[in-house]
Amino acid sequence: MTTGRFRPEFWPTVFLIPALALMIGLGVWQLERLAWKTDLIDRIERGLAAPPVPLPAGIGPDFDYRHVTVTGRFDAVHAFRLLARVHDGAAGIQVVVPLIRDDGGPAVMVNRGWVPLGTDGKPVAYDPPPEDTVTVEGVARRPLPQGWMQPDNSPGTNEWFWVDLPAMAVAAGQDRAAPAVVEQAAGPAPARYPLGGQTQVDLPNDHLQYAITWFGFAAILIAIYLLHHLRRGRAARKGPDA
Repeated sequence: MTTGRFRPEFWPTVFLIPALALMIGLGVWQLERLAWKTDLIDRIERGLAAPPVPLPAGIGPDFDYRHVTVTGRFDAVHAFRLLARVHDGAAGIQVVVPLIRDDGGPAVMVNRGWVPLGTDGKPVAYDPPPEDTVTVEGVARRPLPQGWMQPDNSPGTNEWFWVDLPAMAVAAGQDRAAPAVVEQAAGPAPARYPLGGQTQVDLPNDHLQYAITWFGFAAILIAIYLLHHLRRGRAARKGPDA
């Protein structure tokens, strides 16, 4: 005589438990990432919305995506070119120039902005940095490490594909450089090059959708597991001659 009791099968259960643990774990992890990303975006938006503050000699981790000012003289002799930079779909470079600070702090690499390439594949003419002492306003950014698809820099030929602050400091004859780049704000004449204001904030926050997806997979797996056993139970109650 058969009964209607739920009797889990061994192998389906063995498969269900780790798969379910994995999917729920990934869903919880995505929720944690959601909280982290939301806090990061809020911090960046607050930093960009705040009025500029003087860049301190010692830069902490909170000086990322912060409006700052820094005063000094540009070392135009040691300007660096960041290659393969795109603006509004056009290819170009970005010009990074060391700023020797008046307050004695470490040199600051200032990204003066973007310059397009001409028909000959070379950067078009652009304005040199001022020779006098200037106060630069911009956004402090901690540069990202070398991407896995980015070529190595070539300091000897002044070909830079990513911002390597220690190497740039050496190339500029400085003992060290501040651990952040100041991306200079756009000037009053936006049609002149270099074109400032190149700070980009692109932080997609899709972790809630990912969490829902993983929890949805877990729910589907449970439904399949239960449906399998319900069908098996009905078949057992009907018997082989049903």
